[in-house]
Parts: sequence; structure tokens; C-alpha cells
Amino acid sequence: MDDAIAQGIEQAAKIITDAEVVVCVGHIAPDADALGSALALASAARNAGKEALASFGDPFIVPENYSFLPLDVLVPASEVPAEPDVMVAFDTAALERLGNLATNATNAATLIVIDHHASNEGFGDLDIIDPTAGAAGQLAYALIARLGWEVTPQVATALLAAIVADTGRFQYSSTTPELMRLGADLVDAGAKPTEVGQNLFEKVPFGYLQVMSAVAGRAELDPERSLVWSVVFHKDLKAGNITYEDSEGLIDNIRIANEAEVALLLREVETGFKGSLRSRGGIDVGAIAAGFGGGGHHNAAGFSHPGSLEDIVAAVRSQLDA
Repeated sequence: MDDAIAQGIEQAAKIITDAEVVVCVGHIAPDADALGSALALASAARNAGKEALASFGDPFIVPENYSFLPLDVLVPASEVPAEPDVMVAFDTAALERLGNLATNATNAATLIVIDHHASNEGFGDLDIIDPTAGAAGQLAYALIARLGWEVTPQVATALLAAIVADTGRFQYSSTTPELMRLGADLVDAGAKPTEVGQNLFEKVPFGYLQVMSAVAGRAELDPERSLVWSVVFHKDLKAGNITYEDSEGLIDNIRIANEAEVALLLREVETGFKGSLRSRGGIDVGAIAAGFGGGGHHNAAGFSHPGSLEDIVAAVRSQLDA
């Protein structure tokens, strides 16, 4: 951790120590990093005797496989104070990614942004943005440690979930010896790798298998661009009786094609499609997503697009040709 990040953590700890109420949030449709980081800080704060809660913007849907996390501190956006004393936003690259909590964030007496997306230009009163961090959970741990708060088994579990999810089980390029040592420390504190791994990677509704089959069946390989892509339609989710949130992991089912350097999964939404991009490292998909108003990391990114399926695929191909 460089000096600027350490100083930011120090400043954040002072602000939170002096706060009466701490609101911890993640981006809309939070992944395990956003949700786990927010829950970890809120839980640690409550254990330390401070009033705290965690939330995320609507729709307020918590996937069943996150039920092992300390959800007792989690409330819907409607229960978040309109003008929070302190709000801490985790893993959120832009204000609009907070959804309907963006107004609460703007009205907060102090907004602290803790993130590891290189695309984050900062939108808080205090921005702690470290693109070298493997997960926002790594920074959340540093903050909890600086506050001197106890890392209980529940807090450790939330932090390990955040880190394991965003490092692909410690296999992505963001994985460092420091991060693996942190994982060991969290296991020492009571986190159970089997519980985290099974819930995050080995639990899906049975209908997911049907949807996965449909997505895999319509996958297409563009060998010229080393691109594999597929799409999830509303009708697929309805047929499999699963939610949009349940379909989050489908990108991992197509990205394993040996011939593909880049994977693209498009999921149909009311306003068009949401795209998930993955790279094996040779291509910066974060830059591609940014071209569509999205963002993310070098190897994993996402965007929304109002166009047709054909237009979006053509646009991604054009970006790869650039």
C-alpha cells in the first residue's frame, strides 16, 4: 500500500471514529466484493458499539447464495437516512452506480469512496482508489484494522468472500503474496473457505442448468478476433424460473473456451442489454467497456447498451479491431 492510500485510510478512520452513524453501501446489483466489503465494515462498526447499517440501491434483491454473509446489518435503500452523517461507498466506480442511493450520497455530510477500479475518477469528499488492490475488500480490511476494530468470524467471512470473488479464487493477475497472506489471516480469524467457496461458486438453482445450456448452445466463436460471445434472453430466465441476479455467473461458463482471448455475455434487460466482458490479459476489456459508458478492470468489465444485439456485437468487434 503506497503512502497516499495509507494516508487516505488514516483520514477515513478518523472521520468514521467521530461519526455518530455510519452507512456502508455498494453498487446496484452488488457482487460479493461490493456487498461483502459494506457488510464487513458495518458489522465491525456495530460490534465496536457504533450505529451502522449497510445497503445498496434498488432493486433490493439479495441472491440466496449470499445468505451466509452477515445480513443482519443490511437494510433496503428506503431505510437509509436521507442525509447520512458518513457514507462509505465500496467498489463503486461512479456516483450513478449507487442507483437511487446517489442522492443520499450527495447529501451525506461526508462521502468516502473506497474502490479499486482504475476508471474511478473520484466522486467523494475523500477518495481512496487503489487500482493495485485485488478487491475493495482488501481496502476494507485495511480500514477496519486501522480503526482497531475486531475482525470476528462474521466480519472475516464477509471480507474473504469479497476477496475470493474479485480475485477469482486467488487466480487473477491482481493476486499478490500480500493478498494471499491476508486470506490466511481471515481464515485464522474464523472465515471458512469451504463455506465461502461453496456459496459463491457451487450453489445455483436447478433452473440455472437449463439457462446455461441455452447460453452455451447459442455461443459463437469469432476466431479472427479471438472472441467468444453469447446472450441471455428474458425467455431463458423465465423458462428456467431463475432471476436476473441468478444469471450473473454465466459469463464464466463461456469464457473457458480455449480459442478465445475475450468473452462477451449479453443479458437482455428492459432498456436493451447489459454486457459482461472478460479477458485472459492480452486485451484491456475495461477500455472497451468505457467506450460504451461502462467500466471495470483490465480483465473484467461491464457496460449497458440500448442497441440491438447485432449492433452491440458489431461494436465490440469494431473495438477489438481498433
